[in-house]
Order: sequence, then structure tokens, then C-alpha cells
Amino acid sequence: MIEDLRKEEVARIAFLGDAVGYGSDPNECLMLVKDLTDLLVAGNHDYGAVGLTDLTYFNPLAKAAILWTAEKLTPEHRALLRELPLSCQGEGVTFVHATPNDPGEWNYIFTSEEAEEGFRAMTSELAFIGHSHRPMILAKAGKEKVTASEEEEVILKEGVRYIINVGSVGQPRDGNPRAAYGLYDEAWRKYLLKRVSYDVQTAQKKIIRAGLPPYLARRLSFGA
Repeated sequence: MIEDLRKEEVARIAFLGDAVGYGSDPNECLMLVKDLTDLLVAGNHDYGAVGLTDLTYFNPLAKAAILWTAEKLTPEHRALLRELPLSCQGEGVTFVHATPNDPGEWNYIFTSEEAEEGFRAMTSELAFIGHSHRPMILAKAGKEKVTASEEEEVILKEGVRYIINVGSVGQPRDGNPRAAYGLYDEAWRKYLLKRVSYDVQTAQKKIIRAGLPPYLARRLSFGA
């Protein structure tokens, strides 16, 4: 994904959380992310690995991976995760892992009511999120109802607010096993979801060798 992103020659990169939590190389992933950008927000797995969020609501597989990760983190990377903010603002854009409202509650936006709550909390016209691992574009014009779209390329309309889920580089869950990330052209107000193939089999073997739950490896094959 990073190789593909560098070809785009973007001006700014935002990382929307969960650098750790399911994979076999938490420290290596954090090194890559830290070198890539300083615009980083925390995900629930990032905070969970350093004791900043309750693990009781995690499913058993996710909790097992978090506990394994916590043991592997270096002191430097543990400190980095503890310092990550829940959200960042920049030039009319909100960056947050979960939701614009109550980001530390780690809620999902799956329903129109949940989307409305997110839009009410927004102080910007545009927000980029992750968390669900499923790409989605939510739009709200004035007092109209929220609309949802799975389009991968769209021109954002003036006077409309948007919450865009950029999908997931790791553990995609929309039935597409390729890594996903988003590109936004501020001048043209154009958003593009990009998909990148990677060596899934090697990632799976490393997860198994690390002793992590085998299902975390299997799910990479079918993006679920």
C-alpha cells in the first residue's frame, strides 16, 4: 500500500488508527506508520494494547490478539500509542478512527440514526473514518436524510457534508481481500477509494507462526 501511495505524490497523509491488533508485526507496522506521517489518530486496538481502553467488549479472537500484541510492543512504541489523540482537525477536515461523536466510545456507524449523531457532532464539512473495515460514503445535505453509497469514486458536492469510511489496509471486511485506502483531491473535491493487492499467503503464514488465532489468518483470504 505504501508503495502504491508514494506513486500518487500526495501532499499529506493521515493514518486513521489500528496500526496494531491482528497482525504478526506490530512494532514493524508502527515503524512504517511513524515514518509515513505525523498525522496519526488512535484506534481501539491501539489503545487496547496499552491499557487505555477496556478489553471486555472485544470478541475473544480480537482480545487474544491484543494481549499478544501488548507483550510484543517495545517501550518506544508503547509510548507512541499512549500519546495518540482520538481525533485531529485540519483545514475543514476531521480525522477520527470511530465516530465524530464520542470517538473514545468506539461506536460504529451502521444505521442512519448513528450517522445523524456523527453529523450533529461534526464541526467540519468532511470527516474521514475507519473502524468498521468497510468502505462507505455517507452524505447529508441540510436537513435531508443521510444517504449512503459504496461508490469508489465521487465528486463531493458543495453544501453537502460527508463522512467517508476509507476501508482498511489490513483485515478488510467487505468481501474484497485487497488492501484499501482513500485519496482526496481538495482542489477538485474528488474522492477515490484505491485497492491494492498484496502477498496474503505470507501474511497468513506469519500470523500462524506467531501463535495468533488461526481465523485471523484465514479471513484475509476472503475479506471478512
